[in-house]
Amino acid sequence: MHLLVNRHTLTRVRSQGVPADGHESEVMMGNGTGRRNANAARVAALVALAPPLTASGSGIPTATPLEEIVVTASRMGLIGESRAASEGIVPAIQLEGRPVLRPGEVLEVVPGLIVTQHSGDGKANQYFLRGFNLDHGTDFATSVDGIPVNMPTHAHGQGYSDINFLIPELVDTVSYRKGTYFADEGNFSAAGAADITYRRELDAPFVNLTVGADDYYRALLAGAPEVGGGTLLGALDYSTADGPWDLPQDYRKVNGLLKYSRGAAERGFAATAMGYDGRWDSTDQIPLRATRSGCGQIPFCISRFGYVDDTSGGESHRYSLSVDAWSNDGEGRGWTASAWALDYHLELISNFTYALDPVNGDQFEQYDDRRVYGGRFEYVWPASLTSLPGALRAGAELRRDEIEPVGLYLTTQAVRRETVREDDVTQSSYSAYLSHDQRWNDWLRTELGLRADYFDFDVSSNLAANSGTATDSIASPKASVVLGPWHETEYFLNAGRGFHSNDARGTTIRVDPSDGVTPVDRVDPLVAATGAEVGFRSAAVPGLQLYGALWRLDLDSELLFVGDGGITEPSRASRRYGVELGAFWAPLDWLIVDLDYAWSHARFRGNDPAGDRIPGAVEDVASLGVAVNRSDGWFGGARVRYLGEAPLIEDDSVRSEPTLLVNLEAGYRITERLSAFLTVFNLFDAEDNDISYFYESQLPGEAAPVEDIHFHPVEPRTFRLTLGLSF
Repeated sequence: MHLLVNRHTLTRVRSQGVPADGHESEVMMGNGTGRRNANAARVAALVALAPPLTASGSGIPTATPLEEIVVTASRMGLIGESRAASEGIVPAIQLEGRPVLRPGEVLEVVPGLIVTQHSGDGKANQYFLRGFNLDHGTDFATSVDGIPVNMPTHAHGQGYSDINFLIPELVDTVSYRKGTYFADEGNFSAAGAADITYRRELDAPFVNLTVGADDYYRALLAGAPEVGGGTLLGALDYSTADGPWDLPQDYRKVNGLLKYSRGAAERGFAATAMGYDGRWDSTDQIPLRATRSGCGQIPFCISRFGYVDDTSGGESHRYSLSVDAWSNDGEGRGWTASAWALDYHLELISNFTYALDPVNGDQFEQYDDRRVYGGRFEYVWPASLTSLPGALRAGAELRRDEIEPVGLYLTTQAVRRETVREDDVTQSSYSAYLSHDQRWNDWLRTELGLRADYFDFDVSSNLAANSGTATDSIASPKASVVLGPWHETEYFLNAGRGFHSNDARGTTIRVDPSDGVTPVDRVDPLVAATGAEVGFRSAAVPGLQLYGALWRLDLDSELLFVGDGGITEPSRASRRYGVELGAFWAPLDWLIVDLDYAWSHARFRGNDPAGDRIPGAVEDVASLGVAVNRSDGWFGGARVRYLGEAPLIEDDSVRSEPTLLVNLEAGYRITERLSAFLTVFNLFDAEDNDISYFYESQLPGEAAPVEDIHFHPVEPRTFRLTLGLSF
């Protein structure tokens, strides 16, 4: 739950009053770059849109002027530009007391979002939000320091979002939005989007050393000296882990970050270099029948943490360079620009069905090697339709993926034996958007927006029949209405259109690559999504903030390119709707409590004898968190996370079991420079599952395929101890 402001602060953060001239927005925006600076420029333009705090007209740069407000770094929203109840900004201090097992779990600060894993930890996470099993990111757009993470036309899955390169301790903010109502959000953002921004500076250099169960070791070194009138943030992060699996995953990764920035919120620039390299062995999801009591009656019997294929695994790297620049005049006029280049590689070897081919086995390799280039420019300036203030914002984006190649190969013991398909793909997208904010009176504000996207695809396949080109475009109107505040409460009405792109190979395919003969239908390059939301945000009770949203989202098609088979899996149009509720309570200066609950109803549209349930569509999720930071040196936090049931097949005859996890972190500041904390994951050692599937597989020794639940267990109770030293 992440609302606009709060009246309390953690003791390590100095409370700051908000001056009437709006400079607090500059204080908050000073550590961000890229899209965060676009927000800063936009805030400057929208300060006057907020209704007056006093009769004289003096105000603060926020859409909800609450009495006796103290804006702090412990909780903040989109200052002066809130357009939906389900958006917000989470600052760094709120991440400090949150137990994080994997880097991707940083995204769980987004209310209603659950992050899991179904394979080795070097692989992209599995995401669940608003009735979507988002696979590895298909309808949830993620960026880090302005560089998109999602990969279109990916070897393993469309929109693949691998965030293992993230260094959680250096995150400055996580800005999130849900739904199709934002003109500056494009591909993959139908369900939601999150923009992660790294810090520009540190209070002091530091080193963190962590040891944990299952041969977990991590060292993080970071510092930010002043160089040439600016700040050079540098970090090196190295870790190894075997995990609890019977087959040690031997996950080794190294992250590096260099970020030079100069200037302030009014004007500045930043140049960033990031690098990540990871290698691992995988324990993929396993069949339930092989782990049940009495499984000795079948030819293959393993533990919950066992494996079927001991040669699955992968390696990946991600290297990027980016430059950001921004300027605003403090009078509502400003611009932001960014350009970036990315080198990405993945080799992933998997085996989900084991021995349908009893001679060679069912193992396969997915290979992806690409260079990606992109940029973004946005300009905002005052523009009113009435005597009251208004602001106009225009932006443009471009992206080009050069993939050489993206391939699928049959393997045995990690050695290629046959090429299913191999393609060189060039995919480009060109986008432009325009939005207008208008203050009509002291209780009505609107934003109208329009986005246009154009895509072109060029596929050169090893099967000539599957080569070709395709283009498509889509226009996406957006609208938001903000009512209030009344009694420190605002109400939001939102509607809009969004989309996600399909895999380029599906847009040119003609024959099944497995046999080179069977005809296959092509897919539409772009899939439209239409959404709406009604919500509220309230701070009527001192120390307590509440929000609620009722939403709906329709997708024209849930077609999915299956990287495991090299073909497009047909599916139907869908409709989802649901309710989200949240609360944020700061009863004491050193204590924060937050609670989120989300319920979703997801169905295919149209009649089909197979049923209308969407496999993997989790129906309800919830989280409860407590953060403690006392002046006597004690700090930490605890989180309870609930992932509800989901249908596993269309007729709802097979369902997943719910998952309930409790994580705990407790630490003590021994001296001003030395601290230590202990993190316990899965405190009560629950034997739940991260994810479950239902499909047909054949274990070695079985005479025929068997339909069964296949699952990946949560990690058992795990301890990690971290020693932190600043200097």
